[in-house]
Amino acid sequence: MPGSLEPLDLGVQIPYHFRCPISLELMRDPVTVCTGQTYDRPSIESWVATGNTTCPVTRAPLTDFTLIPNHTLRRLIQEWCVANRAFGVERIPTPKQPADPSMVRSLLNQASSDSAPTQLRVNSLRRLRGLARDSDKNRSLIASLSAVQILLTVVFSCNGSDEMNHEALAILVMFSLGENECEFVASDLDKIRYLSMLLFHSSMEVRVNSAALIEIVAAGTRLPELRSQISNVDEIYDGVIDLLRNPISFPRALKIGIKALFALCLVKQNRHKAVAAGAPEVLVDRLADFEKCDAERALATVELLCRVPAGCAAFAEHALTVALLVKIILKISERATEYAAGALLALCSESERCQREAVAAGVLTQLLLLVQSDCTERAKRKAQLLLKLLRDSWPQDSIGNSEEFACSQVLVVPL
Repeated sequence: MPGSLEPLDLGVQIPYHFRCPISLELMRDPVTVCTGQTYDRPSIESWVATGNTTCPVTRAPLTDFTLIPNHTLRRLIQEWCVANRAFGVERIPTPKQPADPSMVRSLLNQASSDSAPTQLRVNSLRRLRGLARDSDKNRSLIASLSAVQILLTVVFSCNGSDEMNHEALAILVMFSLGENECEFVASDLDKIRYLSMLLFHSSMEVRVNSAALIEIVAAGTRLPELRSQISNVDEIYDGVIDLLRNPISFPRALKIGIKALFALCLVKQNRHKAVAAGAPEVLVDRLADFEKCDAERALATVELLCRVPAGCAAFAEHALTVALLVKIILKISERATEYAAGALLALCSESERCQREAVAAGVLTQLLLLVQSDCTERAKRKAQLLLKLLRDSWPQDSIGNSEEFACSQVLVVPL
């Protein structure tokens, strides 16, 4: 078997006993099962998770599913990596061991005990936070022990300290909340106001975590009246939008801020509050700083706010709005293109000045390319509507002399 292994592209061959028998890849976290065979932890865990109850190599029954770390083999692998650094082999990091269920249960009990000293509860939460950060496996274990319900209680508890509440909040936002948990928060206006107050905390981490929980709850609540109650708190918009004003050295603030703002703006009757808090100006100024998914949310939020008269007017007043939206078409993604075209359609429908700015920014070519592209049908429909709207705004020679595009055919597409 060793002779059948293909050499690495790096010019060095992995020793056979360093390879996982399941994946045939270099083991990073070797563990030994009850049969004495060693596997890479993710591979053997996946093997067992799919219902297998036998050892992959020996086919003997796995009477005990305990995985024992093979520290000796792991150190040998690390030494081999270091010795072959010249061939581009990177040293594997020392893996962190999965959390012990009994320990996690004990920490949760201490954190939720009103009779325990406050500092002990804080220390327990800090240890839980460290475990949750270590791995998905740890987070799954913590969640399986009713951690979300416990943490929700601690976050809004009046029997501890601010530090304890903030530690619990930092852990809570690492997990998804079910509909019942979201309604537990959304149905209590005092809880929403408490979170909105944290948006103005002196600690950036506390502010971001508060916005994260607001987004989770707003997005996970189905009842319209509860979603409206969340977005009806004026201070929430000021706090969330202020997160977006932070420099790009705080990328998590930008990411969480735009997620929260988008979730809040899905409630149509309260979008004017986002406009009043200065969302249009901030969105345009920050648009270039967002990563792909966040840029899509930002553009979707722009389009939503353009449907509000005050929002449309605010975006139209910003000198960069139209040119930036035109530039984005066909640049980021299909969704981003669709939202940008929708926002331009709303702006140009309300303002002749925006029409002139769009034409000057080269929207004609962008829309013609969009109509002929593989973008979504909704994006193409918005482009066609915008082309019809701007028909009288094109320079005379921009259509008549065009040999590359059949402009007249595009403009009369049935809608």
